[in-house]
Amino acid sequence: MSRRLSRLAAAALALPLIAAGGHAIAEEADAPAPGAAGIGDPYWPLDGNGGIDVSSYRIANTYDLRRMALRGRTSLTLRATADLTSFNLDFLLRVSKVRVDGAPADFDQTRHELTITPAVALAAGTSHTVKVTYAGRPNSKRYAGEENWLADRREVVTMNEPHMAPWWFPANDHPSDKATFDVQTTVAKGREVIGNGKLVGKKERKRTTTWRWRAAEPMAPYLAFFAAGDFTIRQGRNNGLPWINAVSQRLPASAHDAALRLMRKTPRVTRRLSRDLGPYPFSVTGGLTTGLPVYFALENQTRPTYPAVGPNAVSLVVHEIAHQWFGDDVAVARWRDIWLNEGAATFMEWRYAEQYGGQSAARTLQSVYDSIGAGADFWKLRIADPGADDIFDHAVYDRGGMTLQALRNRIGDEKFWLLIRTWLETKAGGNATSEEFEALAAQVSGQDLTSFFTAWLRTPTKPAKTADNGLA
Repeated sequence: MSRRLSRLAAAALALPLIAAGGHAIAEEADAPAPGAAGIGDPYWPLDGNGGIDVSSYRIANTYDLRRMALRGRTSLTLRATADLTSFNLDFLLRVSKVRVDGAPADFDQTRHELTITPAVALAAGTSHTVKVTYAGRPNSKRYAGEENWLADRREVVTMNEPHMAPWWFPANDHPSDKATFDVQTTVAKGREVIGNGKLVGKKERKRTTTWRWRAAEPMAPYLAFFAAGDFTIRQGRNNGLPWINAVSQRLPASAHDAALRLMRKTPRVTRRLSRDLGPYPFSVTGGLTTGLPVYFALENQTRPTYPAVGPNAVSLVVHEIAHQWFGDDVAVARWRDIWLNEGAATFMEWRYAEQYGGQSAARTLQSVYDSIGAGADFWKLRIADPGADDIFDHAVYDRGGMTLQALRNRIGDEKFWLLIRTWLETKAGGNATSEEFEALAAQVSGQDLTSFFTAWLRTPTKPAKTADNGLA
């Protein structure tokens, strides 16, 4: 995600710790029991849900732009990871019907929790299909201090982090549970819909058009998106990789054309980043520029979303495309590990500038370090655990990027890029923690990096200008 203006509110409940794979550690029991209401993320304990692992979402929604109203049905395929009498999904709209394996199921809604009680308990290891029918006005909903529905009567785009899914489909809403997505969105005839992945269907009726987008590679629920309105759509191929871009037609002509030019740079940026990071992890690339008043960009998988920023904001495209590796393909296991996403994307901005006409990343590190006094708040944030209110603080981005360039200085170019490639290859398609990255860095470099990471990630003071800290 690019830098945003507002801070996010934090939940303060405590639930079971996250186990490997992201699911709550279940206590041994002799009989089926209700699944936990959350995975147990330290920052948002009610995000996600215990006892289930979703493998696919098939969403069929109708969105009325004029009324800003949504109705639809989502079919989830999930596996029970424990013996369950009931389980939860994260969702904000009013539900009218739930079926599990074709049979009616009881359900209850409180806040953003949808508790489902199937007619027959779910046995650990078994797979099931859950269908949820719903309707409502997403713009009236609020969760964790956030009102995330970005829409007016001409356009909508579902872009936000760390929460977005519960406003428009029932989800196991945590990055540790990735799934494939097949999304059908019906709108008034003549309007366009953009989503993740590839356009696999478009069906026109007398008054409506249904657009179907499919994301073949699993992704975290918050990265799923759709945008509806009036868009100019362009597509093509670059070195065999398909790309699809879209720009809102509500923008003034000059801004619209500038956004098209910026989005057109996406395939080239993708190709150039792959030279450092390895093969692009997905089957399509692209971007969307909205005409709505939004003050951040977001790394929606395969198709980041942007505000109208003009044709020269290449560094913003670099940041969001870098996230396709750092944050999308390799996702955080806990939101506290967010520096792995934002620090890496920021570092890749510096690296891109280094390679294509700007100053070196080492020079950028030194410049930022020298420009921020020791008493600044910037140095007070422990970016390995910034707290829910500060996961998008600028220190997470810049101190995170500084950490990686300082590590590059410390262990040398050859081992640094071996580390990055190894990290992305071994964690591909999964989730990771800061501690895992730190352990791999020590293994690849053959050095004890404990004091280095302590100084950069966990100490609320400016790192000393020493060789040990990659600064001399």
